[in-house]
Amino acid sequence: MKSITINGSQRESVGKKATKALRNAGQVPCVLYGGDKPVHFNAEELAFSSLVYTPNAHTVVIALENGEKYNAVLQDIQFHPVTDKILHVDFYQLFEDKEITMEIPISFVGNSRGVKNGGVLRKNRRSLRVKALPANLPDFIVADITPLKIGSKLYITTLQNDAYKFMHPDNTVVCLVRRSRASVDAFDDEEEEAAEAAAEAAAEVEATQE
Repeated sequence: MKSITINGSQRESVGKKATKALRNAGQVPCVLYGGDKPVHFNAEELAFSSLVYTPNAHTVVIALENGEKYNAVLQDIQFHPVTDKILHVDFYQLFEDKEITMEIPISFVGNSRGVKNGGVLRKNRRSLRVKALPANLPDFIVADITPLKIGSKLYITTLQNDAYKFMHPDNTVVCLVRRSRASVDAFDDEEEEAAEAAAEAAAEVEATQE
């Protein structure tokens, strides 16, 4: 999985007054959990743009001015209700031998047979929660929709991978192909034509028997 480096400074004062001063200076107060003790630090708000404003999943390298570095993942983020400015960010520290649960985006590939026939692809999920060692976390989960016919569903069991485990029930539907109005009309026309052809064939059989 791709990693983003965030340069920050460890902070000793975590009171409201110090936190407000940091925000006024364009800094975001952050906390790193998961280690022996929480690590409080701050970083420029612009440093989070490639981490927060993207559908992609990333791990993070937190590099502090004192030379310490931590591997982590984004755990929680708070925005201002009016301005949408980042108010606070929580991270969770990663360890090579410890599994982590993370939301991973889905990449839909292929051309569905059902869509080609007039159906509509409905994406029930844009991402999935997986549990894995940090080294096994994928950048995205590939979902091939090529085999899907009209009315078919793609279940999460189709996407199973030995490198990670899905944190969802086996009956979770990732996407499906619905019958559109156009495909319904086409289907009705086909049924009507088939019925007319069958009636004509039956009439011809009766005529020959007479």
